[in-house]
Amino acid sequence: MPSKVPAIGIDLGTTYSCVGVWQHGKVEIIANDQGNRTTPSYVAFTDAERLIGDAAKNQVAMNPANTVFDAKRLIGRKYDDPKIQDDFKHWPFTVVNEYGKPKIQVEYKYAVRRFAPEEISSMVLTKMKETAEAFLGAKVRDAVITVPAYFNDSQRQATKDAGAIAGLNVLRIINEPTAAALAYGLDKNLKGEKKVLIFDLGGGTFDVSILTIDEGSLFEVKCTAGDTHLGGEDFDSRLVNYLADEFRKKHFKELSNNKRALRRLRTAAERAKRTLSSSTEAGIEIDALLDGIDFYTKVTRARFEQMCSDLFSSTIRTVQTALTDANMSKSDIDDVLLVGGSTRIPKIQRLLQDFFCGKTLNLSINPDEAVAYGAAVQAAILNGDSSSQIQDVLLVDVTPLSLGIETAGGIMNNIVERNSRIPCKQTQLFTTCSDNQTVVTIQVFEGERAMTRNNNLLGTFDLTGIPPAPRGKPKIEVTFDLDANGILNVSASDGSSGRSRNIRIRNDKGRLTRAEIERMLKDAEKYRIEDERQREQVAARNRLEGYALSVRQVLEDAEGRVPFSKLEDARECCDRTFRWLDHNIHAKCEDYEYQLRQLQRCCDPIIGEIHEQPDTVNDGPTIEEVD
Repeated sequence: MPSKVPAIGIDLGTTYSCVGVWQHGKVEIIANDQGNRTTPSYVAFTDAERLIGDAAKNQVAMNPANTVFDAKRLIGRKYDDPKIQDDFKHWPFTVVNEYGKPKIQVEYKYAVRRFAPEEISSMVLTKMKETAEAFLGAKVRDAVITVPAYFNDSQRQATKDAGAIAGLNVLRIINEPTAAALAYGLDKNLKGEKKVLIFDLGGGTFDVSILTIDEGSLFEVKCTAGDTHLGGEDFDSRLVNYLADEFRKKHFKELSNNKRALRRLRTAAERAKRTLSSSTEAGIEIDALLDGIDFYTKVTRARFEQMCSDLFSSTIRTVQTALTDANMSKSDIDDVLLVGGSTRIPKIQRLLQDFFCGKTLNLSINPDEAVAYGAAVQAAILNGDSSSQIQDVLLVDVTPLSLGIETAGGIMNNIVERNSRIPCKQTQLFTTCSDNQTVVTIQVFEGERAMTRNNNLLGTFDLTGIPPAPRGKPKIEVTFDLDANGILNVSASDGSSGRSRNIRIRNDKGRLTRAEIERMLKDAEKYRIEDERQREQVAARNRLEGYALSVRQVLEDAEGRVPFSKLEDARECCDRTFRWLDHNIHAKCEDYEYQLRQLQRCCDPIIGEIHEQPDTVNDGPTIEEVD
């Protein structure tokens, strides 16, 4: 009987993604086809093909309007969400409003196409799935995918949908800092109980979680706090704004309307930010940035820290909030664990260390890989792996936001409080607010504000058939059932009639419908087939070009050994092939193969004759050197 294909763990990041698998008693972080252990969360569309990962990011300066990144910042959000409105200024690609949902508009194969953020994320997930399949030598079906701890219900649902579109069976959605804690706990072989604060600052999201880890096997999240819209991309944007202003002052030119120039400036800003983590100064040199003008400048670490100071300080305020929610003091924390690439910024580390009164920060795990590591562990557990290292591991997580329903006057009535353990089930009794009321509308919200208008509406349903009675008499029981993925089921029942209604919150305004997911699944398969065809075309073109080049080399080496007329015939065939290649850049696979057969028919006999010739041919009398 063949062994079971392991489940994989995927860290679906804003800027980079990572995939791991539990194998032979340990986690393997899997390198992609470029040999890199993390893959850019980029998807690019050209006139000929779709590119994902390194290939997409490498051509972004040439094709900024059709190269999509930061899809995680859009996923599960509405178009008019103020959190994403500011991002539109920094993105070279176009985001349009389609029935209240953000859609990314690009040109692909000479046609305008619109993609939901879930589709773009599914393409990145497909890349991670294929990376794992190449490593394992088998088709992968099951996966655990991580999300920021502060993702709300609709963002979690949308991430799960992206997994489905990628052809994955999503075993569990788990929180990124919780996954990192798993990596830390297993790596350290901990004894006794430890209180650990996970500080997770990535490319686009920020989370703080406090956990207790007991004997390295019971991981219990006490609280979580954060900002799903704060990370390295925001620091890059501050630096881009500063550099664009410098360019304007020096050269009296406006960069903001030139997408390609802005993209090149952003790439340089990102590189400078990384340099400033190890040096106190970074040089920026961009040739012909705009209208042929070269741009050279320097940025000091102090200037970078000053321009991002409010963002850096906000992370410390979030740490304080988390400690308050967990009912802990700074001295209660045994270890502060840094996760996410942006934690390499020295100022962030200094602020955090000062806040914890000089405590040494824990830098022992790879900040780029820890989340995928933990996801791979959880995937193995859920997949039934019996390895001794993980068989006793138990993960207890919490919900990041309060969940409740609207009561008379638009009041938010919490049923599940934030930082409640999940999975959990809570029930409350309600009643009617007017006489002879036969229908009640249950509106489900998430958030921390007192009035529902300031919170996020998750879904609405009606409970009908309530027997007419004076207001306040009917007893309506509302139950919130939150599953291990942090996804909510709500039910309501009337005690007198026995009528009940239950729904799985699907966030109708923000979520994809079943039909949309099915369509996107078909589109994903179509794109997969197109990508495969494109790879076959490139391979066929390379075979033709490679054969023609090798023939040309053999002909050059055979000069003087074979009659000139035969060499000339073969040269003409090769030249004709090169001219055909120049004029048929996007030919079909079968066209390349036909041209190869024609060229082989012309050249193979001549090549065979050349190989039969001795290495030297005496074509006439020789001369000797005269003393």
